[in-house]
Parts: sequence; structure tokens; C-alpha cells
Amino acid sequence: MNINGEDFEKVNLINDKQMTKRILVILLIAFSYVNLNAQIDSLKSKDAKTEKEVYKSETLSINQISEYVYQHISFLDAGEFGKVSCNGMIVICENEAVVFDTPTDNEASRELIDWVTKSLKCKITAVIPTHYHADNLGGLDEFHKQGIASYAYCKTAQIAKENDLPEPQHCFDKFLELKVGNEKVHIGFFGEGHTCDNVVGYFPLEDIMFGGCLIKEAGAGKGNLAEANVEAWSETVRKVKMKYPKVKKIIVGHGKSGGIELLDYTIKLFE
Repeated sequence: MNINGEDFEKVNLINDKQMTKRILVILLIAFSYVNLNAQIDSLKSKDAKTEKEVYKSETLSINQISEYVYQHISFLDAGEFGKVSCNGMIVICENEAVVFDTPTDNEASRELIDWVTKSLKCKITAVIPTHYHADNLGGLDEFHKQGIASYAYCKTAQIAKENDLPEPQHCFDKFLELKVGNEKVHIGFFGEGHTCDNVVGYFPLEDIMFGGCLIKEAGAGKGNLAEANVEAWSETVRKVKMKYPKVKKIIVGHGKSGGIELLDYTIKLFE
């Protein structure tokens, strides 16, 4: 087939237009990719700034999780499990604070109370042990010594009394709401799991949960089952998820925090 000069130029023009379109598409994709990565980096940077270590010693660490919530970390010699890091939660608002779980002993609890009082300039109005193990109420005596009221699920208080453990001062039947500044925190018992008395805490303002030992970090095994009810565990966590379907952040009893996916992970782990 013969192509005259005019047709040849038309073909070249068409090819040039197609090539230009391809280049524009490639540039657009590249720009979108760079822009997406910039947004991801920005989000990571924002998370990094939000979740930062604000205090560290040999016995206690404190991380800021959000504007109003902090995570405290102390350590427990757990025998065959070795030295275990144990998490708790601090909620602050209007120069008041509520603490979920004490550090593992009185020394670390004294350190935490001192830091909250001096660094955050907050008065601790309540401490809530989420079950009766040492990593939850091991430092309760120090809180009482400093005039801080303690609240626990009635079964936790009963077990503590029967086993000569530090006793919470006030008990509640399944659900409790406390004020922290002009906001509220919720505490609830949804069923057995890690223990027969495990409760969770919730801060509605920021949709942050303290799941305690009832909720597992991503990739965790089943852990200490000595006093667990493995048959009830999944159903208990399902009830937690139904109650708080908008949870954005979950601080677990041991390990790294996560989102609502930790509820699903724990449910599946014990099915």
C-alpha cells in the first residue's frame, strides 16, 4: 500500500497525539503516586507525633496516645513468661485524671502518681483495676495512701478480699460511669474471658478503649489461661464490639495498641 506525503504526515500527527496522551497519563499516575505517598507519610508523621514517649525510667514508661489519653507501662516478673510489660491507661480532662490499672507495684505507682500530678498538673480522682491480677492492682495501696479512690467490679473486690490482695474501696455491679473533668469514662463487665472478672474501659470523647487482658494484640497467642474461660471469651468480646462499634484505638493489657481489628482478632483466636 502506497501512502502519499499528506497521509504520512497525518499518520505522524496521530502517533504524536497518542504519544502525548500516553506521556500525560504516565505523568498523572506518577503525580498521584507521589501525592498518595506524601499523604501516607503525613498520616504516619501525625500518628508519630500523637503517640510519643513522654516519660521513661527503669520501672515505668508513659506514652501519649492522643490529646487526652496516655498509656502507662510497667513490668512484672511472670515466671515462665519472663519479664512482661504491662499496660494501663490514663485519661485526663480539665486538670483531672482517671487511671485504668495500677502499675505492677507501689514504687512504680508512686512514680506514676507523681508524674501525673507534676507534669500534667492533674489531680487523680479515681483508679480502676480491670481485674484482680498483680499487673492490675499491684500498686493499689499507694493510690489509697495518697487519697485516691478506687473502683472495681464487685467480683474483683470479692476475690481480692478472699485472697488477701489490695482491696478496691468501691465496687459496682457490671457497669459504672465516672466523670473526668467535664467528660465521662465508662467501665463495663461483658462476660468472662481472661478471668471471671475482666472489665474494659472506654473514653467516648475520643473513642479509645482500654481492653486490658481481655483483648489481645495483633499476632499474640492465647497467653496465660490459668484462670481463663476460653469457651466464653469470644462471645464476651463480641458483646464489647456490639457496645462500642466506633472504637478507634484499643490499648491492650500486654503489647501494642491497635484499632477495632484487635476485637476481631481476639474473637477468632478463641473460637
